[in-house]
Amino acid sequence: MDLKSAWLATRQWVPFALRTMAYGTVSLTLGPLTSDRSASLWAMRRWCRSSARGLDMEIEVSGLENVPPGVFVYCSNHQSVLDILVLGAALPGDFKWAAKRSLMKIPFLGWHLRLAGHVPVDRTVGSRAAVDAIARFEQVLRSGKPLLVFPEGTRSEDGILREFKNGGFYAAVRAGVPVVPVAIEGTHLLMKKGAIDTGDGTMRLVRVRVGAPLQARQDGREAARVNDLRVRAHAAVSELHRSIGGHVEAPGGGAAASEPPASGAQAEQTPG
Repeated sequence: MDLKSAWLATRQWVPFALRTMAYGTVSLTLGPLTSDRSASLWAMRRWCRSSARGLDMEIEVSGLENVPPGVFVYCSNHQSVLDILVLGAALPGDFKWAAKRSLMKIPFLGWHLRLAGHVPVDRTVGSRAAVDAIARFEQVLRSGKPLLVFPEGTRSEDGILREFKNGGFYAAVRAGVPVVPVAIEGTHLLMKKGAIDTGDGTMRLVRVRVGAPLQARQDGREAARVNDLRVRAHAAVSELHRSIGGHVEAPGGGAAASEPPASGAQAEQTPG
């Protein structure tokens, strides 16, 4: 690591760590004192917005008029670990994240995620994790909260849209709620895997666009309805992504759900 990179990393990540501790403390101490956990939501929003600015991101968001009232599933592409900050700052609603389980182990951040009811997902332990994740997604939606999933299942290092997995779409179909497509572009250019800073300190533009809600078909078997919703969601995110400068591959949205997972222990699909 050269001296300039070390300085940039220090300039960005020391304030980030301090903000994480400060807003995490607010969430942990005041969150339980508010019946709707509004203090936790406030802390999360402030943390995302201030951290995005501190990491040299300028966020441009469009399409917010498409966000419906009530309960729904945000379905976004995934480019970088920075997406959490960008979408947390840009998207309205007290939505819950489908978050990688390892994030739950990070002091302050992980404690906030658990306290605020976000959903840990462990993709390393096979189909049992998929069953549990879908059940937890449904539980969030039936409790009256929106959910945000990254149906690609992992980050796209080159920014190209990948196949979608089925978990979030099963939850949407079973709970009877719409899917709201979201595209993000630019975070993969700011911080690639293995990087320790977001560049040379210049503010960089990150774009977010929200599309019109998608409803599942009401006829046919569950697996067919999930497949149809996933394919339409992939097409919608793909078009949104193109419209803000992204590049898209993997047409069709991903592998078909040939067997519908049961609401209980027999379900075997990868969560989105």
